[in-house]
Amino acid sequence: MSNVVRTNQLPTGVQLPKQSKWASLISKEDWWTVWIGLFVVVFAVVLWAAGGSLKTFSPSFKTWSNWTALWATLGDNALKIIDLYVLLLVLFTVAAVVLKTRVGHFIGGFTALFLLSLIINLFSSWTIASKYGIEAPLVALAIGLIVGNVIQIPVWIDSALRTELYVKVGIILLGATLPFTLIAKAGPVAFLQASIIAVITFLVIFGVAKAFGLDNRFAATLGTGGSVCGVSASIAIGSSIQTKKEHVSVTISLVVIYAVVFIFLLTALIKAFGIEPGPAGAWIGTSEFADAAGITAASSFGDHALNTFTLVKVVGRDMFIGLWCFILAFISITFWEKRSEGPKAGAKQIITRFPKFVLGFFVASILLTIIISNVSAASQTVINSDVIAPIKAIRTWAFTFTFLSIGLTTRFRELTKVGWRPVVAFGAGAIVNVILGYLLSVVIFKSFWSGL
Repeated sequence: MSNVVRTNQLPTGVQLPKQSKWASLISKEDWWTVWIGLFVVVFAVVLWAAGGSLKTFSPSFKTWSNWTALWATLGDNALKIIDLYVLLLVLFTVAAVVLKTRVGHFIGGFTALFLLSLIINLFSSWTIASKYGIEAPLVALAIGLIVGNVIQIPVWIDSALRTELYVKVGIILLGATLPFTLIAKAGPVAFLQASIIAVITFLVIFGVAKAFGLDNRFAATLGTGGSVCGVSASIAIGSSIQTKKEHVSVTISLVVIYAVVFIFLLTALIKAFGIEPGPAGAWIGTSEFADAAGITAASSFGDHALNTFTLVKVVGRDMFIGLWCFILAFISITFWEKRSEGPKAGAKQIITRFPKFVLGFFVASILLTIIISNVSAASQTVINSDVIAPIKAIRTWAFTFTFLSIGLTTRFRELTKVGWRPVVAFGAGAIVNVILGYLLSVVIFKSFWSGL
């Protein structure tokens, strides 16, 4: 979730050759999240089958209360920290090279991001942090926001702040820790809840935007960004209905700003109301606009909240991107456009715009579920220790990269550039999201999410 949209500039008149359908498998960031996430999962399984463990690449910091204990836990994990750094650096750098990012800049920026994440993960194991409930995700976000809005981020660091890449890899790793049977059980409820939110919130934002005189396509882009999947949905819809680039940029800015505000708002409300982790995660998944922001908030309430958040947001709302692109492309072509050109609404829209990391999420879940269901109870215990646990640890690092990237790329001053009408229209949807999300997650389906 970044408010910066990177494009590759070509000289006037120069066009790239048309890509084959297979070329997109390595040229698109969404696919790279799948390859990186599944590589880690398969690597963990191969190591286990060979008698090793991914634990070699997953530091585990003991609780510390003084400098002596801190240096001791650092020393115990020094080799694992180096191994993890090398593994992730290689994986993400390969993706960065193919995605045409300057290698030197990316390596330097990723190294800085890794060191900051190391400090934050050490901080989270400090006894004082635990005592006062100072959650690492919010600390990472706060540090990023302060630094990002006070100083100019160097270009070499900015090149490594790929929020969408990190959060989607983290979600795929999360899939490996969720049994597919659990996903199948929660899927219908998650999809129903997401459907209610997507339709009602979209209609509210679209209606208010139209009442303020905004263009149909602008209103539709705002509505989709606020009801489905934030930045990804905004970009996908903008392309599908041929809206202006500035309309997409404004929507992205609003998604980023509101999402960051809601991290703190929803966290405070959940704590104030004493809501259980299961319904809390579902509420965040229903009310937040972006995966990265939602992960940040849900992580504060433990694995149960993180799981229910993912089920609602990923299995429910994110899967709407392709369908929403198809519906709005059809409406745009049929009713809004007065020219023959533009995207062709068809089943291909659903396939093209479907978020690929969701596929990775399901594949990871199915793979581990099949393996665990076909081994003995003793082997299941070993898999949980040597495969699932280290995958969770690496997932935490991916999410920490995400939290920092959100903060370092968020600019509050961007909100002053968009005008009041889009802000109010999007805000109306945000209010609906929170209220409906509370009713669905904490009232209507409370027992379901609590017992999941």
